[in-house]
Amino acid sequence: MFHIAPRRDTFSQAQIDRFAGLATSTLGHFSDLGAIASLQPIRRPIRLLGTALTVKIPHIDGSIIREALIQAEPGDVLVIDVGSDQQRACWGEFRAYAALKKGLAGIVTNGAITDWDALSRLSLPVYARGTSPLTTRSLSLEGEINTTVAIDGVTIEPGDLILGDDDGLFVLPPHRADALAERALAKQAEEASRREAMLREHPDWLR
Repeated sequence: MFHIAPRRDTFSQAQIDRFAGLATSTLGHFSDLGAIASLQPIRRPIRLLGTALTVKIPHIDGSIIREALIQAEPGDVLVIDVGSDQQRACWGEFRAYAALKKGLAGIVTNGAITDWDALSRLSLPVYARGTSPLTTRSLSLEGEINTTVAIDGVTIEPGDLILGDDDGLFVLPPHRADALAERALAKQAEEASRREAMLREHPDWLR
């Protein structure tokens, strides 16, 4: 039986936009909470920013993902918790086409993906554990949407902000996001000034 909770829209667009130019490593100077370094992007360079629509699938049954794609709205990041069976692919080429059609911001899963060649050529940002020829099945047994999930010790609530780049991922709950953005933006502005001065003095450092 599927359990589908109401979506949570916890961020304004103005709040989301503040993170558009922030690096995950800048946030990592101020907080350990919310960092995910164990999942790999399917391609680089990569940039992901959006709010979490969480999905929990039980072992082999990935049928709830189809329902999640129906429920999803533009700008959502599908965050798929596969539980203990993390060597099985829950995401592939044709699900990616459906996600692109809905205008999703990206996909994050602690499981594997299949169809790497196709996914690596699409514009949809995807982070996963790796690749696998084993896939989930459509059994329509159970699953959950918009409930709490966890990836490698990081709790993710529906509506949390997900930021991803070449270095990894950061999960930002609404009660911490504004304060972290303030500090991170100040740090990046200071670093940009220092970088400009150094490269002006040493233009030969650039290739």
